[in-house]
Amino acid sequence: MHLDHDPAAAAAETIGFDEFLKVDIRVGTILRAEPYPEARKPSLKLEIDFGPAIGRKKSSAQIAALYAPDSIVGRQVAAVVNFPPRQIGKFMSEVLTLGFADGEGRVVLFSPDAPVPNGSRLF
Repeated sequence: MHLDHDPAAAAAETIGFDEFLKVDIRVGTILRAEPYPEARKPSLKLEIDFGPAIGRKKSSAQIAALYAPDSIVGRQVAAVVNFPPRQIGKFMSEVLTLGFADGEGRVVLFSPDAPVPNGSRLF
């Protein structure tokens, strides 16, 4: 799967609302973050709490260019929680933490602008 980070790229093909609902995007709070120097791109290993229904999940996120591990603990982020786990080097990433590329291609985390309960679903 290729994701286009070009802000000038054309919109993706039209999908139905039912297809959108298949992607389970939830908010969680980062409990732990540590460097992941073995990754090909500057990354952090995250442990995120998605509340009682989803639980704690691990994610490898390419966010080390903009975020220090200690600066994001306690921050809420959005992630896709229903993709199959993916092996990233020696680390098993269980969720896809979401972000947008800035003008230099660095990943900026996507998060709510006010606190919401962990596990809240995007709609």
